[in-house]
Amino acid sequence: MTSTTRKSTATRGRGGAANTAPPRPGASRVRRSHRRWAWGFLAPVTLYLLAFYAYPLYRNVELSLREYTVRSFVQGGAPFAGLDNYRTVLTDPAFWPTLTHTVVFTAASLAFQFSIGMALALFFRQHFPLSGTLRALILVPWLLPLIVSASTWSWLLNSDSGLVNAALGVVGVDQVNWLTSPGWSLTSVIIANIWIGIPFNLVVLYSGLQAIPTEVYEASALDGATGWQRFWSITFPLLRPVSAITLLLGLIYTLKVFDIIWIMTRGGPTDSSATLATWSYRLGFGNLLPEFGPGAAVGNLLIVMALIAGLVYIRIQRRQNLR
Repeated sequence: MTSTTRKSTATRGRGGAANTAPPRPGASRVRRSHRRWAWGFLAPVTLYLLAFYAYPLYRNVELSLREYTVRSFVQGGAPFAGLDNYRTVLTDPAFWPTLTHTVVFTAASLAFQFSIGMALALFFRQHFPLSGTLRALILVPWLLPLIVSASTWSWLLNSDSGLVNAALGVVGVDQVNWLTSPGWSLTSVIIANIWIGIPFNLVVLYSGLQAIPTEVYEASALDGATGWQRFWSITFPLLRPVSAITLLLGLIYTLKVFDIIWIMTRGGPTDSSATLATWSYRLGFGNLLPEFGPGAAVGNLLIVMALIAGLVYIRIQRRQNLR
């Protein structure tokens, strides 16, 4: 064996010994310290999620599987009912009309909120004078408490003294019973909800537009693309991820809208504007003999609908990431 071979063998031996050397005690202490700090930061969030999300969800599921009454909450002993409460809800004559109202309310709100929010975001992207001030003013409906917004729209749409009917009367349109007519009550709460949701769509979509490089638009302009062509070939495709999360959050919010409908119409008249959210509240708290189990079952159906929407969004995002 040559001297060079012996040196290389010795070097490998020393390297192998160094590689298998135990970690220094100081390094392990640092890792343990980092781990404790990580758990320290995670603990408040974990406790918050368990206390305000996991436990209420568990209690709502349990409530829907038992025959709870007011006496049961005081004395205990609610009998197990299994899926009877869900059967009661699904076979109730009010279920399908209420589900239809929920779908119409959600679809119409999302379509108009997103379309108007997109149009305003494109408008404010021009950066004209006072654009910042106007954007701040448009945020007002989003910042107001829901009870204020709903009360304002109740006043505007009042059949006798509302400003909307007064304006329609000027142009010769007869009085419309916005809140007391079965044919207009759902439209009224949809209009109010659209007004409240437009600012959220504007803020998110405007932020997404700011992330699109201006060079892309300049290149398309040099190629002779019109504004409409630039929107469909550049703006809309690049905004797809932002649009998806905007619609998902809007869907989850709109499914659970209760305040606006209850303040403006209480789901009436004759349940013409009732949704699953208002029906759940009425079953559990709006009757002399509350039906806590069926009310909780309706609430769980809303949760399932929101979860399905979230899973669809995740699946779509994964497909886009694989492309």
